[in-house]
Amino acid sequence: MSALPKVYVTRRIPPDGLDILRKSGQVQFELWDSDDPVPRVELLNKVKGCDGILCVLTERIDAQLLDVAGPNLKVLSTMSVGYDHLSLEELKKSLLIWACIFCRGIRVGYTPEVLTDAVAELTVALLLATSRRLIEATHEAKTGGWGTWRTMWLCGHELANSTVGILGLGRIGVAIAERLKPFKVKKFIYTDVEPRTELANMINAEYVSLDELAKQSDFLAICCALTPETHGICNWNLFSKMKKNAIFINTSRGGVVNQEDLYEALSTGLIAGAGLDVTTPEPLPTHHPLYTLKNCVILPHIASASYTTRNAMSALAANNLLAGLRGEAMPKELKL
Repeated sequence: MSALPKVYVTRRIPPDGLDILRKSGQVQFELWDSDDPVPRVELLNKVKGCDGILCVLTERIDAQLLDVAGPNLKVLSTMSVGYDHLSLEELKKSLLIWACIFCRGIRVGYTPEVLTDAVAELTVALLLATSRRLIEATHEAKTGGWGTWRTMWLCGHELANSTVGILGLGRIGVAIAERLKPFKVKKFIYTDVEPRTELANMINAEYVSLDELAKQSDFLAICCALTPETHGICNWNLFSKMKKNAIFINTSRGGVVNQEDLYEALSTGLIAGAGLDVTTPEPLPTHHPLYTLKNCVILPHIASASYTTRNAMSALAANNLLAGLRGEAMPKELKL
């Protein structure tokens, strides 16, 4: 009787996913049983000879790791919707080993859609916290700054009659707009690599250029994937075209923002405020200049952090892994 496929799970994932793996009887798996990332040396040691890996977004899956894992590795399942931590070219690369051509041909599963609602909710929360200056207000109340009522103290910007821009219109962008519509937003606009007519019609959004997105938006939500084309796309060129009362929100990936340019835009009053759930690097060092700004709200990458969503992500990642190892269609496979 052949041995069960060997799997390494790089983090203590939520219980629903672990239960699926344990009860499947289809794999033998080893778990890095910690909430903290597995050390790189440990990771490289544990993936040797594995048939499958279930990872999270903190693990860098590159040529070094794939070489160490070896030719047995057939499936990689990431508990994330983003995949910029995966070297896609290496995953599908052909290698010359012992005078033989070896095609990795590794299948990749990921977890889109299940986190749409949680990310959209957090984006709206971050937008409101930033635009209505809730973190500042809480600090003032706690530290004795709350004195007599003042006419313009802690005034912020409201959504009613505003224009909301979305950079990268996908499921999450649509879900954000659906949640913002009851706030009496006047207009939704978006830009993407091309018009997304079907999605745009769901929220009555107008396709515009990146320049127009910057110029017209009172609130700008960044929802695009991190790719070579979007890396650093939110830079001084973008910020310099935005309104002085504009609120910038990023819950996508930190790499799409030039943080030095954002700091300058915020510290000089070029834009009114920014809310960030993602940064570069993560965690953002506590001495980073952005932390010194009252008009910048920074969260520790918690957009998908609801009990329901994290369990759904772990379950989908586990089912992707098992289906891939069986040679069947994955529930959600990233086509390479």
